[in-house]
Amino acid sequence: QVSLVESGGGSVQPGGSLRLSCAASGSIFRINAMGWYRQAPGKQRELVARITSGGSTNYVDSVKGRFTISRDNAKNTVYLQMNSLKPEDTALYYCNVLSVTATMARQSSWGQGTQVTGSS
Repeated sequence: QVSLVESGGGSVQPGGSLRLSCAASGSIFRINAMGWYRQAPGKQRELVARITSGGSTNYVDSVKGRFTISRDNAKNTVYLQMNSLKPEDTALYYCNVLSVTATMARQSSWGQGTQVTGSS
């Protein structure tokens, strides 16, 4: 079983920055893709950014140039650096990790969610 612990959310004024972290632990053989999703009230959950095991990244258009996803494979951790935050970035942010466990089972794990609020 793989579990995730997120940290780093908070409330900032528009234009501010936050850095989210998500650490995976448990029976991990290999971590494949890692990503961040968000869900605002009344809206569907959307993919914000994703990074593959090889380091390739993709972003939703609305955050390109402002958000950066990265990973530390030695720590099984994924980060989301969020700069120039806007009110429309306000949402509950979840990390997602696709892994292979020690028993060779594929698993998709979700973090508990961390609130990001970008408003004055």
